[in-house]
Amino acid sequence: MNNRALAFIFCTATLDILALGIVVQVMPVLLLGFAGGNTSDAARMLVLFASVWGLMQFFSSPVLGALSDRFGRRPVILISCLGLSLDHVFMALAPTLELLLVGRIISGITSATVSTARAYVADVSTPEQRARAFGIVGMSFGIGFVLGPAIGGFLGEVDPRLPFWVSAAASLANALFGWFVLPESLPPERRMAFSWKRANPVGALKLLLSHRELPGLATIHFLITLVQQVLPAVFVLYTAHRYSWDDRTIGLTLVALGLGSALVQGLLVGPIVDRLGPRLTLILGLSSGAAGMAIYALAPSGPWFWLGVPGLVFWGMSSPALQQMMTRQVSASQQGQLQGANNSLRSLSALVGPAVFGSLFAWLLHPLPGAPFLLAALLLAIALVVAWLIARRFAKNSEVEAP
Repeated sequence: MNNRALAFIFCTATLDILALGIVVQVMPVLLLGFAGGNTSDAARMLVLFASVWGLMQFFSSPVLGALSDRFGRRPVILISCLGLSLDHVFMALAPTLELLLVGRIISGITSATVSTARAYVADVSTPEQRARAFGIVGMSFGIGFVLGPAIGGFLGEVDPRLPFWVSAAASLANALFGWFVLPESLPPERRMAFSWKRANPVGALKLLLSHRELPGLATIHFLITLVQQVLPAVFVLYTAHRYSWDDRTIGLTLVALGLGSALVQGLLVGPIVDRLGPRLTLILGLSSGAAGMAIYALAPSGPWFWLGVPGLVFWGMSSPALQQMMTRQVSASQQGQLQGANNSLRSLSALVGPAVFGSLFAWLLHPLPGAPFLLAALLLAIALVVAWLIARRFAKNSEVEAP
């Protein structure tokens, strides 16, 4: 693997998550200003903005994946990085609510770069190295999860528009860095002709039904990404309501989760997969996550709740192991399409998850406030059963790289 290229991919994924975290922190303040201080109107605007962003991710991810299969990963990634930088400048200057919404639409398109970045990782790593490489990319999510809101909050106190300027400068610097260090990973002979049949979400998702193991693996992927929505949806409200935590305690717990997850994915998942194999690593990661969610749901006090943090941290093993297994099922020319389909599933879960977990929390707040985390534990248990069935049906030595 080209270490400089992998460093660029890591920076790209980190900046995407940082940008998302910054927007999550700053956007409510901007919308509150446009709403004239009316919190109810601002909340409705926030739902609209989040839904539009998720829809653009859903439709754009397979298009970018198919374009990268046709023209190569390098141009798609670099243009997307440049587009993200220009979009943040646009959002920093947007004088009206309508133009700010246009900015979120553009951001939804350009932030779909993660799927192409994952395809790049699949191109430049051997099947045995992919869990380690995907773990390093996954590490960016933990870092962005911690630093994004913190940077957004700090800079937003100076000026609500300042975080967008800083994010724009970082994305532009990353694009320039990639121009000099990022080689193309997909040679012309391994490319695939562009087709709108494969570039639309329905066509891209059909790929997940076209190989023997992919339907089950795609189900696990969707359940994992759906459960990930429980934290942004109810974590703050739940811990404040049940344990009377203040902002500092909530923030420190989230920092512990983010940093712990980053360390597991960046440093531990590679050696663990090397020793146990991707299937057993996936099973252990899902078991750990289900246990952690159950502890969150049932913990009678704050210290008991913290016992669930290691479970959530080691849940991070599951995604890199799952990605390694999925990339083995398709050819080199289909890696972009596969990651585009995966990102569409991720976007779909981002649309559905907050409504499901948030509504459940509101409905059962007094009799069972931990209901969203119980549901999350149940969903991970279902994913665990699917993973166990796949592991039994196919022995590890039957896993071969697709032609």
